[in-house]
Amino acid sequence: MEHLHIAGIPGSLRKNAFSTSLLRAAVELAPPDTEIEILDISGFPVFNQDQEAAPPPAVVAFKERVRAADAVLFSINEHNYSLSAAEKNAIDWASRPTGSNAWDRKPAGLMSASIGTMGGVRAQLDLRHAMVFLNMFPINKPEVIVPFANQKIDASGRVTDEAVRTTIAAHLVELVRHTRILVRGRAP
Repeated sequence: MEHLHIAGIPGSLRKNAFSTSLLRAAVELAPPDTEIEILDISGFPVFNQDQEAAPPPAVVAFKERVRAADAVLFSINEHNYSLSAAEKNAIDWASRPTGSNAWDRKPAGLMSASIGTMGGVRAQLDLRHAMVFLNMFPINKPEVIVPFANQKIDASGRVTDEAVRTTIAAHLVELVRHTRILVRGRAP
């Protein structure tokens, strides 16, 4: 079985963001022969279409890592019922210029967490809308939606809730299965 590389996209720039904690747990729980690399989205200027033809080096490197990945795993922090500005900015940079969309045809997983009762579900829905335009293939189930994340992730950033860890592991198994189906079905 071939080795799969998944690019983990954090939803926040904050050091101990819940989204980063979910990605760290995913790294621990990844199926055999699967590697998850958490990408850095910090340091990107705000997307400006005037600069898309000559993006900053950090953006170029990010796009290369996304393009090289077999799949992506978004981990979302919900800000004001939507994606964080940092995550949306990274998505925009990697999708431009027209004809250079690094997200094109990528299988994708989605995880979200928040301190509220909804667990980031609204932000996941916003990202799913964008994925239609980006031509991505997200998995649907099992969903990783973590409400009251401050009770399930400790102060060091470790996901301590076993039910959440089990759901992340199941999500990864499905993402790997989905990716292998899509990769085998792709034209050379």
